[in-house]
Amino acid sequence: MSDVYTPPKVWEWDTESGGKFANINRPIAGATEDKELPSGDHDLQLYSLATPNGVKVTVLLEELLELGISSAEYDAYTINIGSGEQFGSGFVAINPNSKIPALLDNSTTPPTRIFESGAIMFYLAEKYGKFLPTDAAQRAECMSWLFWQMGSAPYLGGGFGHFYAYAPEKYQYPIDRFAMEVKRQLDVLDRCLAERQFLCGDDYTIADMANYAWYGSLVLNDIYQATEFLQVKSYKNVVRWATEIEARPAVERGRRVNRPWGPEETRVVERHSAADFEVK
Repeated sequence: MSDVYTPPKVWEWDTESGGKFANINRPIAGATEDKELPSGDHDLQLYSLATPNGVKVTVLLEELLELGISSAEYDAYTINIGSGEQFGSGFVAINPNSKIPALLDNSTTPPTRIFESGAIMFYLAEKYGKFLPTDAAQRAECMSWLFWQMGSAPYLGGGFGHFYAYAPEKYQYPIDRFAMEVKRQLDVLDRCLAERQFLCGDDYTIADMANYAWYGSLVLNDIYQATEFLQVKSYKNVVRWATEIEARPAVERGRRVNRPWGPEETRVVERHSAADFEVK
């Protein structure tokens, strides 16, 4: 870096900084407009987008439906975070943090709101008694890997992804710093998966779904266009694990929900029933 940044005594918000997402980033919370959310016929109402954090939840819901659990039927509405729909009053009422995904469960009185993707996954897995071990030690292992993902992925997305792919200018120090951390994380996963089929052993759990959404996308789908830069294909156990998960029918469906980009046959912008996956 040729220029040395000297922080001012008091930080002030520069609305022009921030790169690709500068128009939606701000240092305050709360709604910016009064806007009600749409609502469908099912008990579960999901408001999301097919980013890795959104895919975690739609994959789990589709896996529950794949098991024949009809009460896991859901309506999914797309929240366009690029245009700031997450700051509408209806969405903020469910998620005061204004991040996708957010879930409303109308089967309870009063309705239950759940925000943060890991919390939503735990809520659903516990509600339906699936993809979450009952044995205490295995449950602890599953929760450890789920929370590992929640704590680690910000260094992948907000750290490496931002500075490598989205920042208005590329600087060596942050890219090197976060590339090192992402490769360390991949090594953590690769060493675990060298000895296990899935993260917790023989059983596929919410920990696998959550980690797949981020690290599977990294090694298989070239998010951030960094496949060669990070040499992700060298983490062969991660690639094997991610490939196995991505081949699951429920995962294929879950990846399409709330997806407004890509080829037409991969998009399910709103989801209300299995019929929405039929290619028109």
